Order: sequence, then C-alpha cells, then structure tokens
Amino acid sequence: MNPLPMLATVDLGSNSFRLQICQNNGGQPQVIENIKQMVRLAGGLDERKHLDEASQQRALACLAQFGERLRGFAPENVRVVATNTFRVAKNIKQFLPQAEAALGFPIEIIAGHEEARLIYTGVVHTYPNHGQKMLIIDIGGGSTEFIIGSQAQPEKLESLPMGCVTYSNKFFVNKINEKDFQAAITSARGEIQRISKIYKRTGWDITLGTSGTAKAIANVIAAENLSEQGITLVTMNKLMAKIVDAGSVKKAKLSGLKSEREDVFAGGLAVMMAAFMELDIKQMAFTEAALRDGLFFDFIGRSLEEDLRDETAAQFQERYHVSKNQAKRVGELAKQFLTGLAQAHSLQEFDYWGNYLHWAAMLHEIGLDIAHMGYHKHTAYILANADMSGFSRAEQDLLANITLGQRGDLKKMADVLPEKPMLWYAVLALRLAVLFCRARLDLSLPQNTMLSAQGNGFVLKISRTWLEENPLTSAALTTEKAEWAKIGRVFEVQMIE
Repeated sequence: MNPLPMLATVDLGSNSFRLQICQNNGGQPQVIENIKQMVRLAGGLDERKHLDEASQQRALACLAQFGERLRGFAPENVRVVATNTFRVAKNIKQFLPQAEAALGFPIEIIAGHEEARLIYTGVVHTYPNHGQKMLIIDIGGGSTEFIIGSQAQPEKLESLPMGCVTYSNKFFVNKINEKDFQAAITSARGEIQRISKIYKRTGWDITLGTSGTAKAIANVIAAENLSEQGITLVTMNKLMAKIVDAGSVKKAKLSGLKSEREDVFAGGLAVMMAAFMELDIKQMAFTEAALRDGLFFDFIGRSLEEDLRDETAAQFQERYHVSKNQAKRVGELAKQFLTGLAQAHSLQEFDYWGNYLHWAAMLHEIGLDIAHMGYHKHTAYILANADMSGFSRAEQDLLANITLGQRGDLKKMADVLPEKPMLWYAVLALRLAVLFCRARLDLSLPQNTMLSAQGNGFVLKISRTWLEENPLTSAALTTEKAEWAKIGRVFEVQMIE
C-alpha cells in the first residue's frame, strides 16, 4: 500500500482546471474534494498563439484558490499537469513562473501522448471492459486524444490538435448554420485521417467517450430522449439540426446541457461527429474516468488483476461493518433464484445481471450501520450517492434500486423501475433470499425448490413439509403474494411433496 494517505492531482486543461484530492484507500481513490473551474484558457490564444492578459488572469485567480486548498500538502503528494494550451502557447515561459507561484507547486506540461496515456490509465483501472479492446476518445478544450487498448498498457496513443474551445472559436463565433458545421467537421476529419487507417486496422470492440464534451453530448441525448443506445451519429445529426434551426446552441435550448458548456458545445459536437464518420464508429458509451484518475493510479501503481468494482464492494463491507457471512448466504441463494428465473435468457444476460445481484447482495445491509428501521432505504441512498470507484452513476442507481426492493412495499418499486424483466428478476431474487435468510443461519432448502417466471408473474415451488416446519417463512411468503398483487403481478407458491 502506498504510505501516502492523501494525494492531490491538478489537471490544467484547455477548457477547465480541476483539483481532486483523494485518500489512498487500499489502492482505490476515495475522493475527498473535487473542485472544477471553467477557465477557458484556449479561448485566450490569439492569432500568434499568445495567451492574452484576460485568460492569464482567469488562470492565476483559479490557481490561487487551488493553492489555498493545497496548503500543508507535501510536494511529493501533489502532481500538477498542464495540457494542450500550455503546450502551444508561445508566451508560456513568461506565464509559467507566475502560475507556479500562485499555485505553490511545480507545473508539469505533458506531451499529447502522455496525456493520452494518463487518460487511458484512468479508464482501464475503473471501466469493467472484461478483456474487450477499447477505443477511448477524449475531446478536450484544445486537443483530442485517441487511445486503443485492453490491458495495463495501451496499444495506440494519439493526440490531435482540435478541441471544443478551439473549434467553437474558429467555426461558431456568429449565427450557426449548416455550412459552419460542415466546415468544422471537414477540418476535424482531415486531422483524424492521419490516424484512421492504422486505428481501423488495429480494431476495437467498444468505444468510450471521456471528459466534458462526451458527457455533455450523452446527457443531452438522454435528456432529449433521442436514443437508448448512448451516443450515435444519427442522434448527433439531430442535435446539429436543432442547433442550426435555432441559429445558436443557447437558442436551441437543449435539455440536459449546462449553461457553462453552451459556448463550446458546437465545436465539441463537430469534432465528435468527425470522429464517428472517419473511424466508422456505430455507438459510444460515456465513462466518468479521466486524466485526473490516471494521475491517481500513476501515483500508487495499482495492479489490474481484479475488477475494481469487486474491490470497492469489499471495501464498503468493511466501511459499513457488514456481516460477510450473511451477505454470502443471501448472495448464494439469490443467485440460485436468479438461475431459475432467467432460464429463457442468454448466458450473457445472466452473467451481466448476476454480477449486479452479487454486488447488491454484498452490500444490501450497509444501511444497518445507520439504523435498523428502514435500513434498505439507507442502503439505497448510500449506493446511489456515495463515491464508488469503478461503478458508473448508472450502475450505482441500478444497485440502489435492487437493494431498495429487498423488503417493504413494492409500489415504490413500480414507480421507479423500468419494464426490464431481468431487473425485476434481480429484485425478486434478492427479496426472497433476504426473506429466507432472516434467521441469519446457514440455510439448505430442499433440492426440488425452484423459482421460475411465468407470464406476468412468478412461481415458487417448494416442499410442503419444509413450509410446515418453517411457519414464519410460510407466513412471510403469503404476505409476499399480496405485495406483488398490489402492482398487478402474480406471485404463487406451489407446495410439492
């Protein structure tokens, strides 16, 4: 374990500056503080590639604030990196000493390939790629990084000089029309053509977007209900058309788009569309991992032998004093129930949902550390809102919903859960496992016990003799039948000899 418990990383990007302070919790970043300021440094580059006075003052003001927060940190516990605008600014040698004085720590101007490597390090340590080869695209304010890899070290790294700030300033300063978009896309495609052949020859299995532009596009697509497939060229064309019709991003009033990104959204969208066109990308998912995460893992040199989500779940068990024996009992029985429910589904689906059910079982009692009354609600709240390394916010919401459904009124679940059969199966599997394991003792159900899905309901086949010998569980199953009836579903208990 790294002996340095508190580590700080500072990412001086072309669009935003970010300070992240983490505690090294057994090789995982436990975020203590995350401060972001939109400095728009790239917007201060003039025709001669000189940073103007206004952008320098914005940067110095932000760095002074970061410096105050970092007082008391040992230099070896802080790493500060600066990216594209620091690389290209002609007057950076004059500005750099002022910046370092304001921050109180040395600033490392990293090359494009190092920036790409750190982004990849952050993603590969936190995104569960299951051995699949990833194409990672990170559109920053002044550059875009393209990385391919699946293991600890990437196969391909490239950084191209195009970003959401520089392209917005170059192509979208006045009323936006289709000609502006086509000019921006054509320019970006020209840059990407330098790497497209070798990248397509290398190949990849999944495409991931990181950082602000990808996040903004993904959020708008979701908020506008344009697609459930993540980012696609079709949906981006719809966004482009909406902006063109309105004449500006602001007037387009895109749902889910923060006001701070309005000025740079069109440039980022054009670069992303060019990447899809030139690399023949079908769809892209967004991941929260970014350069700052790569900086942390560079600090500690963490191994990649295990899924980070398993480590996080185990760490949460320790933090919230979970009974591991009870979690194991519930998890094993829940998996048995899910096996019966998922007979009509593919092995891939079963494995996918089995993982989330496994983590839900590991963590279903973390709310007990707050209070016994309504502990499942406390559990759900923690899982939805805590910083959980390796889990996306969508994954945390999924775990929260599964664990919320482990007991109590099912009406609350009908209001929040979509009609996804496997999700409901996971809820039922955990719910019944908790019910059967309430004595907190090792349990062995009769071998002919079987839970299955039938039509709009479920059937539990279980020994009549066993139920007669366990009247408390039998009564709980009768109550369970009434709960499912409240939401229009049938839960039937068939007693067998």
